[in-house]
Amino acid sequence: LTFPLLSVTLLVSFGSSMLYGYNLAVVNSPAVHIKAFYNTTWARRYGHGLAPGPLTLFYSLTVSIFALGGLVGSLLVGLLVERYGRNGTLSYSTLLILLAGGFMGFSRELGSPEMVIIGRSITGLHSGRCCLGCRAVHGPFLMARSPAHSQGTGEDFIFPMATGSANLRGFLGLVPSIFICLGVFFAQVLGLPELLGEDRFWPLFLSVVVVPASLQLLLLHCFPESPRYLLIERNDVCGATKALRQFLGTPDVQDVIKEMKEEQRSLSSMEMVSVWQLLRDRSVRWQTLSVAVVNAGMQLSGIDAIWFYTTIIFENAGIPVSQIPYTTVGTGAIEVVMGLIGCFTIEKLGRRPLIITGFCTMGICLAGITISLLLQTALPWMRYVVVACVVGIIAGFCMGPAGIPFLMTAELFTQSHRPAAYIVGGSLNWLCNFTVGFIFPFLQMSAGAFCYLVFCSICLLVALYIYLVIPETKNKTFMEISHIFA
Repeated sequence: LTFPLLSVTLLVSFGSSMLYGYNLAVVNSPAVHIKAFYNTTWARRYGHGLAPGPLTLFYSLTVSIFALGGLVGSLLVGLLVERYGRNGTLSYSTLLILLAGGFMGFSRELGSPEMVIIGRSITGLHSGRCCLGCRAVHGPFLMARSPAHSQGTGEDFIFPMATGSANLRGFLGLVPSIFICLGVFFAQVLGLPELLGEDRFWPLFLSVVVVPASLQLLLLHCFPESPRYLLIERNDVCGATKALRQFLGTPDVQDVIKEMKEEQRSLSSMEMVSVWQLLRDRSVRWQTLSVAVVNAGMQLSGIDAIWFYTTIIFENAGIPVSQIPYTTVGTGAIEVVMGLIGCFTIEKLGRRPLIITGFCTMGICLAGITISLLLQTALPWMRYVVVACVVGIIAGFCMGPAGIPFLMTAELFTQSHRPAAYIVGGSLNWLCNFTVGFIFPFLQMSAGAFCYLVFCSICLLVALYIYLVIPETKNKTFMEISHIFA
């Protein structure tokens, strides 16, 4: 793994995956200030403030519309990559963040809650293009399919590792999830009262995303376009050769060019499957169902409720308000550590043990939150059990469910079915993200402590499905996986 390849991997993750994580958590700590702004603006416009119900509705929309933007962005990413290339798509998408930062940063000065909502939707559009839809952007920017495995999973490999890089596939597949964890952590740190957690700073807090986006926009032009895109999709052999030499640091790239030309011939004779054809294809019905289950389960596990509404959860648990920001930062630090552990152990332990253990841990901790909230009146120390359970939920999620569903989607399908599978999985992912972000406050108001049992049941059912249906995919070809499903 050469320095230029490592650099561009980190740069793309820094300006894409990390921003996704930041935007997940950034609305958590300033929730009170944003609601106060909405209420004040409404009173100034109409002569009366918002009732608790409509106010919760507006704030829930602010939180969850990020996911609707992400859904639109993920559906557009294929067309954009085909037209502008990987580098161009990332650059143009970065401009969206600058626009969103302007909307959110000037929203209070202009007295417009609508600008906050529009800004959140635009950041979601960016994340949909560059993060959850990034198998068309982030992965192919660095990777190409190995012809040696063209009858199998269509494994991706980093250029200098050639076909021997299968052992790095899981590690590299989880690198974006590490940056998502870092993004969440940075949002929690910046939300401290000593930094940007004060009322007057919340517009700046929301618009800080322009800084990493600007850095990515400036530095991305130091790297060439994806060699795979140049050769396979643009048939630019000279451009691909030049890019490969820069990425690999060696003038001898003919073997890699030869392999990519073989892939080009293979893809030209391959008919890509549409989403409708994928859903009707009986030969991959269990794989399709599995992708739907793990991607929907990833978001319906309740992790978005934890990220979006950590402050409210800790308030209901009786944690002193002055301690909540620091408690939240502690959970974020543990999230980063667990993400790193998952990243470095996935190729040793395999996909199944990590994702099953992760969902089971989350399910148990969600049940623990319900029990702790029910007993906190009689046992005040139960509030700290809630904190421990939140830490357990985050640790369980980062252990496997955070990144493995995307990796599994690639490993369960051949190249012809994979784009459609990513559309199915990505769409479910964003829709479930929106659902949890929008309904959780109302679910909490109506069901109280028992609302966490809904997520607990989903986690345990998904873990059971994976245990019974989905095989271990580490170091297996598509034909081996398909035979197991059959």
